[in-house]
Amino acid sequence: MTRWRLDIAYDGRDFSGWAAQPGLRTVQGVLEEWIPRVLRLTEPTPLTCAGRTDAGVHARGQVAHLELPADRDPEHLRRRLARVLPDDLVVRAVTVVPDSFDARFAAIWRRYIYRLDDTGAPDPLRRGSVVATRPLDVAAMNEAATTLLGLRDFAPFCKRRDGATTIRTLLDLQAERVPSGLIEFTVRADAFCHSMVRSLMGAMVAVGSGRRDRAWLERTAAAPARAGSVFVMPAHGLCLEEVGYPPAQQWAERSARARSFRDPAELGGQHD
Repeated sequence: MTRWRLDIAYDGRDFSGWAAQPGLRTVQGVLEEWIPRVLRLTEPTPLTCAGRTDAGVHARGQVAHLELPADRDPEHLRRRLARVLPDDLVVRAVTVVPDSFDARFAAIWRRYIYRLDDTGAPDPLRRGSVVATRPLDVAAMNEAATTLLGLRDFAPFCKRRDGATTIRTLLDLQAERVPSGLIEFTVRADAFCHSMVRSLMGAMVAVGSGRRDRAWLERTAAAPARAGSVFVMPAHGLCLEEVGYPPAQQWAERSARARSFRDPAELGGQHD
């Protein structure tokens, strides 16, 4: 058996998230159905991903790994999957990697983009991936966002899960108005807890619209538990764009360190 890396993209609108669930259409479920079929394997092929995106969330840069027989051809698998997978799911690349590669634990950051349209005339062709809002002050949002950067407890912005850590390192929280007029909010962290990105976006939109200010954000961020005043933004505006990994020679060390300081079920386990 050898370890294979899959680079995956999907339109999340018709998926009930990444993680396989009985009776529901999920990204993991569809892939784990088709991979053994196209390779004519009799055993299941469980996938481990960098981040279990929630229902409705998209991905351009999802990464997963699995174990497959050494005599199989990665490019053959990619071509076969291209023929059978639905139009809203694509495996962009398949590569053989050392056993030290772990899509979840070797990752050092995940980068999401949340897309907003505050123009008052949203493009109907983008309604599945962009959220319409009232006019927003980009400068005000960026100024307030600096208070959230770094290592801290993000419990005020996470849905509680028993035994789950909410301590994360937020590396980037930055809004940019792109030439199309949309606002693209980049959110990058070592990992995310459940609903964290969309809750952060709810807080940013509250500031950008003028309904809240930086002082409110600072008070909210200091709360010991989930803040009821923070709105969770819709899932369809969010996309997992990229997962970052260290050089190959550091994969094993990174994975071991990640497993040691966080619950394995939590690191990269719950994403928006």
